[in-house]
Amino acid sequence: MGSYALPRPHVRTKLRGLLLALLVGVLGASLALIGPPDAGAAENTLGAAAKQSGRYFGTAIASGRLGDSTYTSIANREFNMVTAENEMKIDATEPQRGQFNFTSADRVFNWAVQNGKQVRGHTLAWHSQQPSWMQNLSGSTLRQAMIDHINGVMGHYKGRIAQWDVVNEAFQDGNSGARRDSNLQRTGNDWIEVAFRTARAADPAAKLCYNDYNVENWTWAKTQAMYNMVKDFKQRGVPIDCVGFQSHFNSGSPYNSNFRTTLQNFAALGVDVAITELDIQGASPTTYAAVVNDCLAVSRCLGITVWGVRDSDSWRSGDTPLLFNNDGSKKAAYTAVLNALNNGTSNPDPTPTPTSPGGSGQVKGVGSGRCLDVPNSSTTDGTQVQLWDCNNGTNQQWSYTAAGELRVYGNKCLDAGGTGNGTRVQIYSCWGGDNQKWRLNSDGSIVGVQSGLCLDAVGAGTGNGTLIQLYSCSGGSNQRWTRT
Repeated sequence: MGSYALPRPHVRTKLRGLLLALLVGVLGASLALIGPPDAGAAENTLGAAAKQSGRYFGTAIASGRLGDSTYTSIANREFNMVTAENEMKIDATEPQRGQFNFTSADRVFNWAVQNGKQVRGHTLAWHSQQPSWMQNLSGSTLRQAMIDHINGVMGHYKGRIAQWDVVNEAFQDGNSGARRDSNLQRTGNDWIEVAFRTARAADPAAKLCYNDYNVENWTWAKTQAMYNMVKDFKQRGVPIDCVGFQSHFNSGSPYNSNFRTTLQNFAALGVDVAITELDIQGASPTTYAAVVNDCLAVSRCLGITVWGVRDSDSWRSGDTPLLFNNDGSKKAAYTAVLNALNNGTSNPDPTPTPTSPGGSGQVKGVGSGRCLDVPNSSTTDGTQVQLWDCNNGTNQQWSYTAAGELRVYGNKCLDAGGTGNGTRVQIYSCWGGDNQKWRLNSDGSIVGVQSGLCLDAVGAGTGNGTLIQLYSCSGGSNQRWTRT
């Protein structure tokens, strides 16, 4: 299997990072979806080039460097996703138990939002960078502290961050495929599941991700262990939406062409995938281009984040692993990445996903080929929507707003009448409630922000008059939709 990467430092205060995700002014993770523009023209920045295929290209941002004009100029110009390098971690956000401090985290968040970027949250539950008070806890007391921390941080950013790394680096290096022996693991093997369930309740609109390193090579035991966990979670209904591959490639953990297989296999489980902390020892243009092409080849790959702006900002600065030199000049690897992004095609999934907010159009069921329809063009509150032959009528024209609403007739919203399986989906006068907000996902599913359940054609029906309800997300074609 070969050797693994250098051990991760206990405190990653030198990590430079970025992950992903928040669309400015948008509630909910999928609102971060980016509609691809015309595929013909090449773009001259990384973020714009990635956007052509419906993806993002991000970086890690450190609050202490936001006064560096060269740093901020490059970051603002090139990237459209931001991950706080250290500022949203446990020691930074809850230095004393029950006393939260978001000063540095908000500085990064606000800079990103003010510059029109999405934000990805990193990280909520992790064995490292715990404050001393947490390190000294164990058992049920530590378990409750983890739950309280997740609720506190996600509550502060509720509805404003599209993706969260809920759990980070829970598996052991080497050939065992075992869980890491951490204080969190010693609270019970179900701690990861508890973290994800807590996170879903804390912010139903956010995508929930598991994030790890040395899991890019499909043949490695650690990769297989993570795969088995995600598979189990999906089978049992544990709320996991995405998997982050840190992708710190170096001589001990080199890039392998089977990385694409890894991404494809995880995506096949029904989760999105993302490259979350990319850096490559020596910044090989060939390897950087290969990683980009791997993401472009997998329809559920949301995007790529490099862990820092310039080499001097990297936690591995001696490896010169990033796309910009210390002086801010572009490397050959930058050009290789930009060319790969510009040469990539739009999202290759044969089932197009809904577009970003804006405009109006029909919402068509993938399984039925019929459209989301208000029966008899009714405008009465409480009218349950249905499937019907697409006819471009005003009762089939849905506009997706920046608030996450699906509006018809301009003033009526797609509305969930409850939060449980079988809940009717109806129209109702728009009033801003979470039961009228929807998360549009890259797999074509439409998820209620309040319930976490999917827009579903009853009984997997495909005929005219089939009613629409909420139901647990299964990935079925009766739960996938396109906007036309």
